[in-house]
Amino acid sequence: MIENTDFSKSEQYTLSIRLSTDGFSFSITDESATEITFHTWKTNETLSLNANLKQAFLDLEWLKRPFKRVNVIMASKRFTLVPLEYFEDELTETFFYHNLPEKENETVEYNILHRSNVVVLFGMDKSARNYLREQYDNLKFYSQVTPFMEHVTTLNRTAHNSKLYIHLRNKALDSLAYQGSKLLLANSFDCRNISDYLYYILYLWKQLSFDQEKDELCLTGSVAGKEQLVAELKKFIEKVSYLEPTSDLDLKTIVTCE
Repeated sequence: MIENTDFSKSEQYTLSIRLSTDGFSFSITDESATEITFHTWKTNETLSLNANLKQAFLDLEWLKRPFKRVNVIMASKRFTLVPLEYFEDELTETFFYHNLPEKENETVEYNILHRSNVVVLFGMDKSARNYLREQYDNLKFYSQVTPFMEHVTTLNRTAHNSKLYIHLRNKALDSLAYQGSKLLLANSFDCRNISDYLYYILYLWKQLSFDQEKDELCLTGSVAGKEQLVAELKKFIEKVSYLEPTSDLDLKTIVTCE
């Protein structure tokens, strides 16, 4: 609980913030990466991301405390991957907007993932980015797919079969597919209901030509109707399992990212 947290020790803590259009989530961990507290804050969807951030800082006084490190995770499907060997810093926007349409008030950030040998390029609201930089010095931005990919890459290092990993999020899903340790696919989709989640997962499975009996589907995250979704998936795919941690994987594993 936030009210039970000793913020006099905040300079020993890491604050991780997930930003999404429907709400913000905050995780505070100590030096041993043990989670101390978790807090959610509902956004006003009529306001901009930056306006919601400013309101959160007014409502949550402890956000103004100094922290050892601050991670900001952008929950958005506006990301793309570039092989590390082809990446050049000065071409960041060229790479990004070659795959995605340009958007006003956006800056392009990137995460280098040496374990996966790729660079994740992602769009970040420019005003929100600048505001957060005014609040914290020791700040790093991440795409939501980054901790997901880093965690899965570690788990998948010695795998031999094919696996489709799905991160279920509110109104969206992130997907990573591997053949052994080789990354085949990384994508995100907007989802309005359980039928959309089911459709996109089975669509990806079919596009990848995965085997319904031998290959694996690994799920993490949570959405309303998850039990119904899993029951439907098991009608088509034999090996359906849960990936640990089963919820808030991004906030719980971001402290291990490079």
